[in-house]
Amino acid sequence: MNSPNKSLQKNAAIVAEALSEYIESSGTKQAPVIHQEKLEVLIERLGLEQHITEGDLSGEKLRAFVTDYLDATTRLHHPGFLAHQVAVPNLTGALGSWIDGSTNNAMAIYEMGPAASSIEYFMINWMLSKIGWTTVSSDRQLDPDSSHGGGVLTHGGSLANLTALLAARSARVPGFWKSGNPGNLVILVPEQSHYSMKRAAAILGLGEDNCLSLPADQDGRVLPAEMESQINELASRGKRVMAIVANACGTAAGLYDPLPEIAAICRQHNIWLHVDAAHGGGALVSAQLRHLLKGIELADSVVWDAHKMMCTPTVCAAVLVRDHRHLDHAFEQEASYLLHAKDQPGFDFISRTVECTKAGLGLRLFMTVAAMGESGLAAHVEGLVEQARSAAKLIQDRAGFEVAITPETNIVCFRLGDDDSQQLEIRRQLLEHGDYYISSTLYRNIRWLRLVFMNPLTSLDDIRQLLDDIEEIHSHLV
Repeated sequence: MNSPNKSLQKNAAIVAEALSEYIESSGTKQAPVIHQEKLEVLIERLGLEQHITEGDLSGEKLRAFVTDYLDATTRLHHPGFLAHQVAVPNLTGALGSWIDGSTNNAMAIYEMGPAASSIEYFMINWMLSKIGWTTVSSDRQLDPDSSHGGGVLTHGGSLANLTALLAARSARVPGFWKSGNPGNLVILVPEQSHYSMKRAAAILGLGEDNCLSLPADQDGRVLPAEMESQINELASRGKRVMAIVANACGTAAGLYDPLPEIAAICRQHNIWLHVDAAHGGGALVSAQLRHLLKGIELADSVVWDAHKMMCTPTVCAAVLVRDHRHLDHAFEQEASYLLHAKDQPGFDFISRTVECTKAGLGLRLFMTVAAMGESGLAAHVEGLVEQARSAAKLIQDRAGFEVAITPETNIVCFRLGDDDSQQLEIRRQLLEHGDYYISSTLYRNIRWLRLVFMNPLTSLDDIRQLLDDIEEIHSHLV
């Protein structure tokens, strides 16, 4: 009979071998980037009912299961993956996910995961420093007389945005937690804001109808010159702007809002400024690109997803605040079995997050950055943006194609022809063929095909072939 350790070694070797073959075959395009079968077909093929009945997922049966599972995945390592803002993960960072899953330290409380908590604390300070905010050692982290920065890693940008707006609510409406909504609060967001903003407004008790769009130019960037009149008009109706959100960058086309000008207006009116840098925050690691985020240090809170341009396995999103006290006071409640007097050689993140049980997200981020080095990470981010800019020029120079706007980051919106429905049909057929996986978006009320460059293996030759395929599909639609 094998010991648990022997079984672990055997099964780990099986999984490692399968993953190695999977990544190799994906990168060399030996399999389609996407192949969607019916859910019930996959349940049957994977033998889910048999495995949970027999409890036999080991050895050769594990090998067969993992092989079938990987065959049914969407292959982010494939050069044709161009659809969404999800990282092609650094493989050393992926080992961080494996280590965390094996140790299972629920590290929101320090005593439940000292190593994981220490790494998260270090990485939070690393990100705060990239923004330009003050950091301190853990013994000063809860100092009520200090205005240093603070933060926490959460399971995704939507939860991070919600947490940041909770901090905004606590800072600007401190009685809300106990007394409830005064009924006149609104949040102003860019027209190209992430859907999680309206969701957060509803969850926070403000109501989706009180999440209003900011004035924008024809490309969708916020217009600071028109914000003043909007704020005054709302005030004349008895409305109070609790927070203003700026994009860095927007989800649809990847554009950055003018942060210094927006920040000045927020300071003038004592309005919380939140910067959604979930995708575009990666530019902060690059001396060449960080100018896109000029003024981000003036914000009150920032969300920055490491699982986007930072090569980190999903999910790993940071919610960061300029003054730690606002996040520390966002969750005002007691849990005596967790929060009580005790020896405390570290820091408890539980007071800063919706989550009580939290994975060691900092480990996968640290192992990614430590494997690449800061210069390697910067080169990766710069390379993704250069891919997008080169592809946009290639597309724009091709007869019949239109690029929506010169990309500021790694997102390119384009189309062939002027029929919105045809863009969706082109995408549908591309996904059916499986060589390319792209997305689509509404931008300036027009339907565009959308490329997100996440894989450094994607070449201009891949884009040329994609355009050939799109032309072929389009020729049968007109």
